[in-house]
Amino acid sequence: MSKRSDSFKVEESQRQSWLSIAAVWAGGMICVPSLMIGGVLVGGGLSMAEIVLSILIGYGLICAYMIFIGMQACDTGLPVAVMASGALGEKGARYIISALLAIACIGWFGIQSATCGSAFARMICSMLGMKASPAFISASSIIWGLIMLATACFGFKGLKWLNYIAVPLLVIVCLYGLIAGIVTNDGGAVIAGYNPGKSSGMVFGISMVVASFALGGVISADYCRFAKSRGDVVKSSIVGVLPAGLFMLITGALMSIVTGRSDISAILASLGVPFIGLVALVLATWTTNVTNAYSGGLALSNLLGFDEGRFKVTTGIAGGIGTLLAAFGLLNVFESFLSLMSALIPALAGVLIASYWVVGAGRRENFHIRSGFSWTGVVSYVVGALAACITGGTFAGFPALVRVLPFLNVPFFVGPVNGIVISLVLYVIIAKLVPSGETSQAV
Repeated sequence: MSKRSDSFKVEESQRQSWLSIAAVWAGGMICVPSLMIGGVLVGGGLSMAEIVLSILIGYGLICAYMIFIGMQACDTGLPVAVMASGALGEKGARYIISALLAIACIGWFGIQSATCGSAFARMICSMLGMKASPAFISASSIIWGLIMLATACFGFKGLKWLNYIAVPLLVIVCLYGLIAGIVTNDGGAVIAGYNPGKSSGMVFGISMVVASFALGGVISADYCRFAKSRGDVVKSSIVGVLPAGLFMLITGALMSIVTGRSDISAILASLGVPFIGLVALVLATWTTNVTNAYSGGLALSNLLGFDEGRFKVTTGIAGGIGTLLAAFGLLNVFESFLSLMSALIPALAGVLIASYWVVGAGRRENFHIRSGFSWTGVVSYVVGALAACITGGTFAGFPALVRVLPFLNVPFFVGPVNGIVISLVLYVIIAKLVPSGETSQAV
């Protein structure tokens, strides 16, 4: 282990119970995007059986790779940005992980700013007896994006208290609204009679579910390194992700079925609790989006080689880009964004698993940090991610490109699974063929 890895050593007094780590995952699952993806599954025409199976398989896949990554973190005591340098090299890990974090965080910032802006615009117009226009929704998205960005850059001491209020309030509002919708709008009959026409299929459903927590599965190392044992990693991952994820996505799906809508702000506005429901939505997106802006800013700082002291500048850039994306309709291509996330992120898990668990036989003494770029890891990741994009339909959102290059859209099995398998197998093959002294290169 290098001096750098020694600086991240986890003392026994810092180890945490598996329940406390599971609570972190459960808290991450109880959020607005989870409700949105439940609506996406209904919008895709999936039956209730397909929705439930998609959730179980999708989150089961995430739990599988986050367990392997988390157990490695528990063994080494390293956060994912450092741990990945064993497979990608220090520079490879820095650029790839920082780029993924930046894309994911900026994208989610834009999505949630647009959701918050839409909710706020609907709330105001509902009070005035008007219909929210696209221009007003865009303006509202910009305003709330700037408010969230300012909070991330300059801080807001009351934010943690807002979070304590927002998460339980969102759960209560969703449950109340769902029950009220079932009782007053004959929602029980609507749900019982739910029989969608053409289904987008299980592959679509699984990919959307994977995208919802793909990044969380990879960065699980940052929390699981404090676990007391490998067994605790397994328990915290399964108990923390599956129940909360199933609850939130099913709730979002049922709310969408009862109301006949897929827009979460429109759903809450029509469930009999418009004011409180939309306030809960605004607060929940606000508290989550501050983290997106801050994390996106730090990722940009690392990517550009800035020190942490300039995080306000990069946070401003990250949030500014996200706000513009929100104003220009990023929410309208939500499924395409999810498809991109489900392709790019899981392939990284395949490389990390191959390096530690297959080539390194899962032994801590076989782990070491490589300097520069490890081309074995970088090439394996790029090929795996590209394969996931091609087979998972990521390029289908660009029909003009596909017409020119039809090989970019070849649907096959489940894109995220293809990415993991290809990157894992390719890493093992290259590591066997290339002498160990040549698997990394300082640049």
